[in-house]
Amino acid sequence: MAVRKPAVGFIFITLMLDVLGFGLLIPVAPRLVESLLNGGRGGTEGEAAPFVALLMTTWYAMSFLCSPVLGALSDRVGRRPVILIALLGSGLDFFAQAMAPSLLWLFITRAINGVSGASMTVANAYIADITLPHKRAAAYGMVGAAFGLGFVIGPIMGGVLGDINIRLPFYVAGGLTLLNWLYGLIVLPESLPVERRSRIKLSRLNPVGAFGVLWRYPTVAKLAASHFLLNMAQFGLHATWVLYTGHRYGWGSKEVGMSLAVVGIGAAIVQGGLTRKIVPLLGEKRSLLLGIAMGACAYAAYGLATEGWMIYTIIAIASLGSVAQPAAQALITHTVRPDEQGTVQGALMGLQSIAGIFGPLIGGLTFAYFISERAPIALPGAPFFVGSGLAALGLIVAAWAVRGIASIHAPVTVEEIADAVATEAMPE
Repeated sequence: MAVRKPAVGFIFITLMLDVLGFGLLIPVAPRLVESLLNGGRGGTEGEAAPFVALLMTTWYAMSFLCSPVLGALSDRVGRRPVILIALLGSGLDFFAQAMAPSLLWLFITRAINGVSGASMTVANAYIADITLPHKRAAAYGMVGAAFGLGFVIGPIMGGVLGDINIRLPFYVAGGLTLLNWLYGLIVLPESLPVERRSRIKLSRLNPVGAFGVLWRYPTVAKLAASHFLLNMAQFGLHATWVLYTGHRYGWGSKEVGMSLAVVGIGAAIVQGGLTRKIVPLLGEKRSLLLGIAMGACAYAAYGLATEGWMIYTIIAIASLGSVAQPAAQALITHTVRPDEQGTVQGALMGLQSIAGIFGPLIGGLTFAYFISERAPIALPGAPFFVGSGLAALGLIVAAWAVRGIASIHAPVTVEEIADAVATEAMPE
């Protein structure tokens, strides 16, 4: 299907701005929570940690409830209207968060933002609609690049703007999201033809019932289980990063912003560029397993790092591990029927949301406990050791999932590399 270039560009920008808006808030959201504690009198990092975790849990709980609905709805009415309505709601809600006078208000606005944030499901389905199967790893690599760029720009802006006013990043995130909604209103075409649309079934609107579609694809179900474990680890890190680095290294908003920007640069380089080289060379299966293994090692290293500068070395290792995500998405979308892409992506996003419910709670509560006087030893890196264990379990499940299936890109063998070198060296 021929799709106008602005469609691809819009999806890229949408994903980038979603992450940019999220990244803007990472350096300041825990500080905003601290400022609202005790009736606005403020609180400590240990007091704030459970509330920061609960805020993330609230967002993902609403995303869990709504992702299957938006995915199935987009299979019926098309991707364009669902994406645009969700973007409009998200932009307006950022402004509401900026004006939060209390923790209760902040929780309500995060719940609303979780509904509109479920549009990631539809964006992933849009990419599957417009991309040939053998090019999807590269396409989802570009999704990773969009995430990377968002994390480069967002945390730096959040750190700088947060030093001016702790609420300013929320206004900026809202303005950028609304500008993108207006851009999409002008340029975004529909990607799902009428003849490829499916009827809405109540079972698919049920956030639990929607998982039933995964069981029709055994490989996808196993990869989804691995994805769930990996997201548990990742969301535990998200919930504790600002508080952990502040507690252990004395980092403020600017230092946190810079560290997350480096994460973004690494993701952009690997997923936006190296993925196109690595996946054809190793194949999707090997790329997936290697990436997960590197991620598990990186989590453990974060917990062991004794100096702030070590974090940047570990980020480089973790960035190489990000090749796993586009490889997994390519394997999943290659397996699923075109008229079920939205439903499957909704189910996957629903699982991600469940991980977002429990991952931050595990990470936040573990951190709060191991820096408290109740802990048998002071171990602020404990959430990262838990994350490493979860990632290791994810690696085992992923290895089970891909056993016996073929990569879309057959991995290059040592013999093929030797033949290529010999051919290049042979005189004409």
